[in-house]
Amino acid sequence: MLPLRFRDAVLGADTRAYRTGIAEPALLLEAEGDLTIDYAPFDHVEEKAELVLVGLTPGRIQAANAIEALAAALRAGTTLKQALGIAKRSASFSGPMRANLLAMLDAIGVPALFGRTSAAEFFDDNANVHFTSALRYPVYINGRNYSGIPNPLRHPLLVAMIERYLAEEAEKIEGALWVPLGSHAEAALLHLSVQGHINGSRILAGLPHPSGANAERIAYFLGRKSRETLSAKTNADALDATRAHLETQIAEFRPNR
Repeated sequence: MLPLRFRDAVLGADTRAYRTGIAEPALLLEAEGDLTIDYAPFDHVEEKAELVLVGLTPGRIQAANAIEALAAALRAGTTLKQALGIAKRSASFSGPMRANLLAMLDAIGVPALFGRTSAAEFFDDNANVHFTSALRYPVYINGRNYSGIPNPLRHPLLVAMIERYLAEEAEKIEGALWVPLGSHAEAALLHLSVQGHINGSRILAGLPHPSGANAERIAYFLGRKSRETLSAKTNADALDATRAHLETQIAEFRPNR
């Protein structure tokens, strides 16, 4: 069990240095060439979650926050299981990205599937949302945050992580909708769908990434910006097709509840 294996490393980690990019050798999980994978406490799974948000991989700051939260909880006498839940929630999805995501989920009718009036209600109880990543543990290239190159599905270490850890989560969580945040997270989920680990009808493929850098696409998706005012970089036809597909998917979706 990785949390037990790395317990002492977490308690002894210099997270101040780690945040700046200085490696913590005791946290090293795997390495190949210029790619390294560290342990950080993102093991907890909300098995009763209704919504699963899937990013690419934890960044260095997010990892440091989780390490600090786990260490503090353990020093306070919390059990390892409880401490892992605290650590996972310490790096939860928040800020403007959450607002954009909630607006899009509301727009395509997701809350009603679970008897809710607003997607914000998923966040009223920590057990309703599960935060995870295609690559559960932080991946670095030459010590810097990994951003998708090399392609995770074409790198032996990375695809093994997807097929082991993300597949494990998919099999533990029943009835939830899976929301990939970005093309690599989406590809990882679709890969697991082909392998039979998750029903493809539960993956909201194509939803625009909620990042502020994607503001124009989100505004058009939500009907807040007209086709005539879009820049050349935004494909209105593709977004219209995506929204129509997602609305049909939601209309046909049947939660296991």
